[in-house]
Amino acid sequence: MTDQNCAYCMEGDLVAQFGIKICELPSSKVYLFKEQSHKGRVIVAHKKHVSEIVELTAEERAAYMEDINHVAEALHKAFHPQKINYGAYGDTGHHLHFHLVPKYTDGYAVSYTHLRAHETDSYLVCRLLLEKKKNNIPKSKAKTIANN
Repeated sequence: MTDQNCAYCMEGDLVAQFGIKICELPSSKVYLFKEQSHKGRVIVAHKKHVSEIVELTAEERAAYMEDINHVAEALHKAFHPQKINYGAYGDTGHHLHFHLVPKYTDGYAVSYTHLRAHETDSYLVCRLLLEKKKNNIPKSKAKTIANN
């Protein structure tokens, strides 16, 4: 099922308001969050339009968590945060997604908001690392998005 008003289902202009699609993993789509006050912040959205994690089968849930783990590993390798915070709120968009927000003890913060992601090395590093991680996923299940 897709929702015509859902940014993650329809992509295009809706998702471009807040993110840039980096890649697709077996059960999810990964977006670089344009507001980079926390270097490397991304969104991992499930491919199915569900509101709650309990709407997934056990297999779907395990695959989704594996995708989130792959992204977290890539963020750790790229940015070396002390911690990554994971948030799944769904207050405004009812499509299951997690925000992965790297946290740094040096208090890294960008001095302006809504940084254009294509102007940073964060986007390129995330893309390269996720491409590297994709090699550990069967090619039939991984699809890299090349037109960003």
